[in-house]
Amino acid sequence: MSEVHAHEAPPPQPSPIKGEGEEKSGEVHFLSPPPLWGRAREGGDGAEPSTEIEFELPYRWQPRPHQLGLWSFLEQAIKKDPPGTRAVAVWHRRAGKDSVAVNFAACAAHRRIGNYWHMLPTAKQGRKVIWEGIDRDGRRLIDQAFPPHLRSGKSEEDMLIRLEHGSTWQVVGSDNFDSLVGANPVGVVFSEWALADPRAWDYIRPILAENGGWALFIYTARGRNHGASLYDMARRTEGWFAEKLTVEDTGIIAPEIIAAERRSGMSEEMIRQEYYCSFEAALAGSYYGTLIETAEREGRIAAVKPDRTLPVVTAWDLGIGDATSIWFVQQSGREIRLVDYYEASGVGLDHYAEVLRRKRAEHDWVYGEALLPHDAMQSELGTGRTRLETLRSLGLGRTRVVKRLGVDDGINACRVILPRCWFDADKTARGLEALRQYSRAWSEERKLFGERPAHDWSSHAADAFRYLATGLREPQDEAFEATTRQTRAIEERGAPDPHYGRTMRVFDGPEMACGRDGEWRATEAIMEE
Repeated sequence: MSEVHAHEAPPPQPSPIKGEGEEKSGEVHFLSPPPLWGRAREGGDGAEPSTEIEFELPYRWQPRPHQLGLWSFLEQAIKKDPPGTRAVAVWHRRAGKDSVAVNFAACAAHRRIGNYWHMLPTAKQGRKVIWEGIDRDGRRLIDQAFPPHLRSGKSEEDMLIRLEHGSTWQVVGSDNFDSLVGANPVGVVFSEWALADPRAWDYIRPILAENGGWALFIYTARGRNHGASLYDMARRTEGWFAEKLTVEDTGIIAPEIIAAERRSGMSEEMIRQEYYCSFEAALAGSYYGTLIETAEREGRIAAVKPDRTLPVVTAWDLGIGDATSIWFVQQSGREIRLVDYYEASGVGLDHYAEVLRRKRAEHDWVYGEALLPHDAMQSELGTGRTRLETLRSLGLGRTRVVKRLGVDDGINACRVILPRCWFDADKTARGLEALRQYSRAWSEERKLFGERPAHDWSSHAADAFRYLATGLREPQDEAFEATTRQTRAIEERGAPDPHYGRTMRVFDGPEMACGRDGEWRATEAIMEE
């Protein structure tokens, strides 16, 4: 059964935007909504105008029956001043989500002059699916929704259309949303939201709140991730529209087709996910999804308070023109405690050194090893120094470049340590969600998963975790056993604190040792005791 939740009932039928208008020098001038009607000269994209034509929006397109609920709600919403619409549509595969969204954006762009974005998980995916996409009638999607006579220009490189009316519409990716600073969109479509970087909404939300813009989220279920959370929230929140449509609701994909997909090898999890919009189906293709669910059931995703008597190991993925990720980890016996996670992009290594200093001051902890990937040994073009040398010059103390393993071996190492891991639910939330979403790449043409991981927003945290798994020293290691023997000998001498005598290197500081009172001081001072 379909699920529809809207706190303002939409009208029964949509209607094209019509009205009175005037033609002037090849431009389109709309007087006032509703209704709207336009007149323009053929040409467009900067060409000389020729024959005058009349048109209405949406242009040569009408919503199909199962699309009427969402379209009607959106149509009424953009008539508000300001609209401020929020809508979530969880529809099955091939239900026409992007087609509805692009045509709605075309109408909205002629109601209100502004910048409009159609955002997919990556810009590369946006180019393939939207900018170069072909609809079911064989038309290029952008030419159907934004015909040439409505356009004053087009940039293939930026995937941007300038409209005669004054608005712009652009295809962008959530993988580089922070590079779009200052664009001030008034309408954003978040396509394939369950696969997108969830930080994109956190970045764009304040902009739309300030300018009264609208947001439309369209996607298919991908397990209990941020897509499921958004849908659940929208169902409960006044002012939001929420709808879930399965193949049983739309009737546009026959049962025989699904049966054929099953016979061809499509898994039941994938079928439930793609055609029945199940948030409960195991995330198909996920490397660690089941292990994360087990950790949740066992209570290992909770509040994990750092132990200031234990060193904090950091595991890094160093981005080059991409995000850098850092896991903050403590190890107590066989237990691995992930107490924090940090990720950023577009900043230098000095930024991350300052983050480590700030966290040290905030939590009163000391750092152990920094586990770095093999590319830390690559020289930077500007300085000629390796990134490892740069980090050390910034005060990073003990560092170790982990052994280079194949991705498959690294993933297996992660699977081995995950049953021993405890995650702080709040401070590692983004990293944990990335581990949950980290999956094999899906081939739409072949209808199966590939052998390699998909490179998306989840890759950075997953790569850093892989370096942790391959670089973390196990308790049975000689160095660990030596420290343990030292601690036990001190305990036998009656020291009040079990860590008395243990030493470690403080980040960008001197070697520290634990005193009889449990306080960490410079080793020289402890020796004088």
